[in-house]
Parts: sequence; C-alpha cells; structure tokens
Amino acid sequence: MAVETQSPVVLRFGAFELDLRAGELHKQGLRVKLQEQPFRVLNVLLHHPGKVVTREKLRASIWPADTFVDFDNSLNTSINKLREALGDSADSPRFIETLPRRGYRFIAPVTGEDRKEAAIAAPGWKIAGLVAAVVVAATVAGGLFWRARQTRRLTEKDMIVLADFANTSGDPVFDDTMKQGLRVQLEQSPFLNILSDQKVNEELSLMGRPKEERLTQGVAREVCQRAGSKAVLSGSISGLGTHYVIGLSASSCDTGDALGNEQVEADSREHVLKALGESATNMRKKLGESLATIQKYDAPVEATTTSLEALKAYSLGMKTWHAKGEEAALPFFQRAVELDPKFAMAYARMGSVYSGDDSALSSENERKAYELREKVSERERLYIEAHYYDHVTGEMEKAAQVYEVWQQIYPRDVEPYQNLGGFYAALGNYEKALEETREALRLQPDNEENYLNVGQYYISLNRLDEAEAVFKQAEDRQLESGPLLYFRHDLAFLKGDTGEMERLVATSVGKPGGDSIHYWQAWAEAYHGRLRKARELFRPETSGGCLVCAALAPIEAQFGEGQQARADAYAALRVAVPGDTDTQYWVMLALALAGDVPRAEKLAAELDKRYPLNTMVQRYWLPTIRAVVAMEHKDANKAVELLRDMSPYELGMQCLRPIYLRGRAYLMLQDGTKAAMEFQKMIDHRGIVEKCPVGALAHLGLGRAYALQGDTAKARAAYQDFLTLWKDADPDLPVLKEAQAEYAKLSAVRKE
Repeated sequence: MAVETQSPVVLRFGAFELDLRAGELHKQGLRVKLQEQPFRVLNVLLHHPGKVVTREKLRASIWPADTFVDFDNSLNTSINKLREALGDSADSPRFIETLPRRGYRFIAPVTGEDRKEAAIAAPGWKIAGLVAAVVVAATVAGGLFWRARQTRRLTEKDMIVLADFANTSGDPVFDDTMKQGLRVQLEQSPFLNILSDQKVNEELSLMGRPKEERLTQGVAREVCQRAGSKAVLSGSISGLGTHYVIGLSASSCDTGDALGNEQVEADSREHVLKALGESATNMRKKLGESLATIQKYDAPVEATTTSLEALKAYSLGMKTWHAKGEEAALPFFQRAVELDPKFAMAYARMGSVYSGDDSALSSENERKAYELREKVSERERLYIEAHYYDHVTGEMEKAAQVYEVWQQIYPRDVEPYQNLGGFYAALGNYEKALEETREALRLQPDNEENYLNVGQYYISLNRLDEAEAVFKQAEDRQLESGPLLYFRHDLAFLKGDTGEMERLVATSVGKPGGDSIHYWQAWAEAYHGRLRKARELFRPETSGGCLVCAALAPIEAQFGEGQQARADAYAALRVAVPGDTDTQYWVMLALALAGDVPRAEKLAAELDKRYPLNTMVQRYWLPTIRAVVAMEHKDANKAVELLRDMSPYELGMQCLRPIYLRGRAYLMLQDGTKAAMEFQKMIDHRGIVEKCPVGALAHLGLGRAYALQGDTAKARAAYQDFLTLWKDADPDLPVLKEAQAEYAKLSAVRKE
C-alpha cells in the first residue's frame, strides 16, 4: 500500500517535478503517468543524487529477493524509458549518467519536500514479478500525447537490425524462435525495412566474426552502424511459472537513444506467439508506421504456424540456409512440417530447395504451400503464389502479376525486380528487363546475381562495353560466381578475345561454379564446328546415360550427324529426372531434327498433357517441336504458321531458334527474300544468340537465301563468313561438306 500523506511529496530537478504519491512526472503543467518499474528506478536514483547507484543496489531496492525477473533487460528498458521522458541522452546526459559495468548516477541537482517520507512513498501497485509495460498517458486538453522530447520515428528509408532475443525463461524452444516470429510479423509491414540475414552475415564476416554468432544488443549495434542502418530492435522473454513476459526495445544504433519499448504478458506458453504478435504491432506504431498499413497488413504470427517447436525448426532452417546454403537447411524444414503439417512457408522453402535437383518434389511442396496460403501474412502469400505460378504451373503472366503487386506493396524487396527482369527477357523486352535488374542492383549492390543479370541484358542488347563495366564492378567487389564467370567468358567470346577466354578457363577451376568452365568452352568449340573437341569438354558419362548429352544432341543433329544425335538423346532420357522439362525439350528437339519423328511427337504429347498451363511449354517448346516435325513432313507452310505466333516475343527464345527455323522453312519454300530477313535478324542479335551453334549456321542460311535471290556476290560473302568461322572445323561434318560444295558452285558460276 502507498503511504498516505496530507499533500503530494515532490522532488524537483531541472524543469521537472516528480510527484511520488501519484507516480507522475510534471513539466510546465503537463503530466506523464509512470507505472511501477521506471518510477521505482527513478525514485531510487533521486534519493542518491550525485552518487553511483549500482545495478545490484537497484535490484535489491526494486524487486524482492525471491522474485524471478529478467533484471538486465527490465532495468535497461526502464532507463531508456526515463531518458525518453526526460529528453535525456546516454551520450550527453543531463540527468542520468551510465557508468559502464557499475551502475547509474543522477547528476542534476535535486530538491524536495520531506525526503524521509519520500523515500518510502510509492504508488499502490502490486508486485507480481511480471511487470507491465510503461504507459505514457495523455492528460492535457485535446488528448494529445506529451513527451519531454518527442521520440524520433523512423522513415521508410531507415533500416532496422533485429538482435537475438535474450531468453531467460529456461525453455530452449524460445531460442531463435522468438526472433523468427518477430521477423515474420515485422516483414509484412510495407513501412519497416529489416536488414536481411544475408547482409547481417556479410557484416559479421567483415567484423571477423562467424556467421552463426548470436546478435547480442552490442553486436547488433555494431552491425547496425557498419551497415548504415538506423535502429536496433532487441527482445527478451522471461518467465515465472506458467506466465511469460515479452519485451521489445528499439534504439538508435548511433546514439543508443530509445525509439520505442513494449512489454506484454502471456498467461501461458501456448499464448506466447499471440502476445509477441500484439507487441510487434504496437511497436510498429511507435516506430512511425501508419495505422492504415498496420490494419491492412497485420496477420498474426500464428498464421505462419501455431507450433513453437515448428517455428523453431523453421528458424534454424533459415539461419542454416543463410550461413551454409539451402541444402543444409532442408532437414530443418522437413522437421517443421512434421511438427505442423499446415506450415505453408516451410513447404514453400522445401520447394525452393528441391527446385535445383528434383522438380517433381519441388512442385509437390510448392503446391502444398499454395493450398495452405489463405491465412499467412501478405508477404508470405506473395512469395508462395509467385513461386507456385512460376515453378509449378509455369504461368508466366500470372507469376509476373504477383511480382508486380509484390513490387508495389514492398518496393524495397529485390526479388520482384530480379524475377520481373527474367520474365521481360523471356518475352524479348531486354530494355525493360535491364530497367528492372538495374533497380535490383541499386537495392542490393553486394548481390552477385544482380551483376549477372544486368551484364547479361547488356550483352543481349549488344552493349558489350557496358556489360564489361558491370562485370568489372562485380570483380572489384570480389564476386565471382559460376554464372558470372560464364558470362564473362561469353563476353570475351563475343568480343573475339581468345586470350581472355583462355585466362578464364585457366583461372576458374576451383572457384565456386568454375569447375564447369569446360562446358562453357565446349559451346565455343561447337560454335566453330569443332564438334570432337566439344564432345571431349562435355565429358559425357558412359555408365547408364548422360544428362549433358541432351544439350549436345541437337547440335549433332543440326550438323548432320543424326545417328549420333539419336544415341545421345536416348542416353539422356535414361538418366533424366522425372519432371526435368529442360532435358525433355532438348531430347525432343534432337529427335525431331534427327528424323525420329514418332518418338519426338510422343514426348511432345506427354509434355503437353503434363503442363497444359506452362507458358514456355505451350508458347515456345511445343510450337518449336511441331514446326520441326512439320518440316520433316515437308510441310514448310505449316511450320511457318506455327512459328508465326511466336514472333511477338521471339527475341526472348533461347538461341533465337524460332527465327532460325523460320528461315529454314522459307528456304524450303524457295523464298530467299524472307529467309534472308530471318537469318540476318539472328546475325544482328548476336548478343542473344551468344555461343549457340545456330548463330554460325545463320551465316550459311543467309548465303543460301541470297543464292535463291540470284545475288551471287552477297551469297559468296555470306558463305565466306561461315567458312571463316568454321576454318578449323571437323572436316567430316556433313553440313560443312554441303557448304563447301555449294560455295564451290557459286565460285564456278562467277568464273563463267
């Protein structure tokens, strides 16, 4: 009970008065109602002005010895709250000075009425060990809130670092789990900007610390400062019996000033996630987010999962993913869905992990996530739907629509820009693809994928010098992934820089992704007709089949080696993973080009049945195969008709194959003018064709087209271009022998 007095007991310091009976802080007629914990801390400090009050003394003065409480976090929160109310600063204190590892000292002069009585006066709160949050009450006219110094709020540009929770509950299930739940709750906010785990790991590495290191408040603050972020958000959970207290505290990483604090109580273990969600929502308000977006994007944490154990497994999976790679994370996601079979995001993550090696398992998990998406947060729903349309049904337009919505709601997220860039490129709009990926690079200048994409699209636009500058920027940042090395090799190929190609081949082995450099060089050898050398570099396996033969077989067919093409296509089929559509496409193309039309048509029918909605299958792969089959049946008009529908986005098709096939169809129709237009289109877009061997064959096709027109001079020049590219080609290739014979006839006509 509070001690009753005839008049309020008041302590004065600076422009403030503390009413010890009412528990109110006064300044210029305005009042702030303090609840138990910060009031008691301030009360003790005011009664020892100018003297050091140790943390141990504060604990003994405020909490009974048998009370269980997260003392360190609670005291830090109280001090931050008091500084916030007093307009004080930890770096330049006017009232409360921190003495590291010792305690605190109240440095402003204090005067008061009846010190003895004041020492025992206190508001009539009941101490239960679980302390309620500090509440700032508005008592001025109009209901306006007052603080001695308005809490600085964040802007949409400010980055937040999430520290790991301090778990003193004695229950290890809360380790990592609470931080993951908080991240889920905060990341649905379009306003708040959370520093990614990848960026945190990068900063930790630069600090000489392991990626797995826990982010204590001190480490988080250093990461925050190094990353140019604005605030650190830390949390704690403590318990007493079946009850738990969850605390959140946001502070400036530069000054340590408090930006907002929250403390809530959960009456049971089962209600901890709910309490965490409520606390996070309140923190969003304090950090400056509008009520409108909070109301619109505020799915509870339990919408992700109601199981603490499942969330813990998922959290460990994400942590492992960012530290050791996605494959190492898979067992944790599997455990998460065992614990909670309705955990949508865990299925989605498994789908992403499987996408590299097992498309059937990837689709199965992505589909399960899609079926469970209704109650997840908005950001999670967008992730699930985009990946479902992209990876499972293959509906490119629907996936793009989801990414566009994602981009509008969360404009700082890099994934929509990266994927939209890929979609625009697939449709042949490289200018738009470049625009999207340059924005992705601006958002994440340390992400090697962004340099790869921007450089690739510069190459597709034949802007080779700009592509080289982008790759140089990546090299300066010591980014050298396998795909980046490939496109640097491709750039050197397009610029005719054989020395750089040789250097990349020699220096890339042993680097991430560099062991596949022989495949890159194999394509260059095939482009120049050196098929035997290409076969050696592809290194086909001999035991049971060869996946790389799927890519090799169409080349062999186009060079006139139909028997070998069929053999390699069958070998690829024997070891192909179910659902591997890329391999099936290359096999179908090779078989159709090599004359095994029945098998090609059967595979095409299976693909059509399995992927009725897939954009690439229905608009590109199947029309391409059917056009080749039509030409095998000597029906060039049908081939032209099938390929005509692809013309709006033909520049996005791999190797510009529809254009090449259309040129061949026009040659069959003896229409040299139209055939020449198609082949010239390929030559003009060499940055898209890259090392595809049909790029060299386009010169041969152009020579044949000019010959049909009767333009011998242009025909001879085109043949010479082809024969120059193939000057070191395997001499026994059928297509080379045909070209040499045709060129000899043209030369003979010229002599006559």
